[in-house]
Amino acid sequence: MRVLLAVLLAVWMVGSSNESEAAEPLTLKGHSSLVFSVSFSPDGKRIVSGSNDRTLKVWDAQTGQETLTIKGRRHSQDTQVKGHYSYVWSVSFSPDGKRIVSGSGDKTVKIWDAQTGQETLTFKGHSQSVLRVSFSPDGKRIVSGGFDQTVNVWDVQTGQETLTLKGHSHWVNSVSFSPDGKRIVSGSGDNTVKVWDAQTGQETLTFKGHSQSVLRVSFSPDGKRIVSGGRGKTLKVWDAQTGQETLTLEGHRTFVTGVSFSPDGKRIVSSGEEYTAKVWDAQTGQETLTLEGHPDTVISVSFSPDGKRIVSGSANRTIKIWDISSLATSK
Repeated sequence: MRVLLAVLLAVWMVGSSNESEAAEPLTLKGHSSLVFSVSFSPDGKRIVSGSNDRTLKVWDAQTGQETLTIKGRRHSQDTQVKGHYSYVWSVSFSPDGKRIVSGSGDKTVKIWDAQTGQETLTFKGHSQSVLRVSFSPDGKRIVSGGFDQTVNVWDVQTGQETLTLKGHSHWVNSVSFSPDGKRIVSGSGDNTVKVWDAQTGQETLTFKGHSQSVLRVSFSPDGKRIVSGGRGKTLKVWDAQTGQETLTLEGHRTFVTGVSFSPDGKRIVSSGEEYTAKVWDAQTGQETLTLEGHPDTVISVSFSPDGKRIVSGSANRTIKIWDISSLATSK
């Protein structure tokens, strides 16, 4: 397990001042290997996770009960199962919560029925591992990025690749649509963040400020800011229109593996290799909370739709749900 984590970190690489305490987290156990990606459903009632064990799992966000497992294949020739035959790097619910998208080391993007686990569509176009996937706000498109240095846009109904965005000179570690669906942000191992026109595929902005690989990027809910984090230990907040760096958040001791804005845009959550997740004031850059409990690297984090909970996925195979309602109500 430690060797496998070291490989993951190598791929990504080529205490605090708290205003409030989080309640004891709910721990979800079921994956047999590293949890790479976690995300709440739009109604906040479910969580989806993707893992190095080649599976996707859906969980009840209140009880922690595992409600669905989408199994992976042992190899590409295994026709008995329709799942991924390599690790699942990224997962996310559709805006209506009826579908799940996943990106895998098997070079494919897949869509699943979130209730039954049935595979409904497979997108093939990447020449290497797909590291990140996300639905557009209207649920009609999917954006993906991967080791092949490209950002791809797909039509959800037809499975057709509608755009291939080329401009990064290294792996594309993270991608996301803007809240209005008109732009795409990407973060790369070439140390840059790029913004693209989601209709034409034109590169409109490049943010240069990170000294090392950018691992995660995310738009603010109003689309006016972008947060990024990576190997350089810092998070950066950018003006999404001008590309100007407006904040640098320092507090992680090692590189940043996950970033996300809260639904109201007032906070940012980040995860790091040093086994913690941190919550920050998105206006001042002040660290307001550190979530400690994972005994290994926290790889992925995300806010619940109401902003009162955070879900985190770790290299120690577990998922934790943190109640931060006291902090949410104090803001």
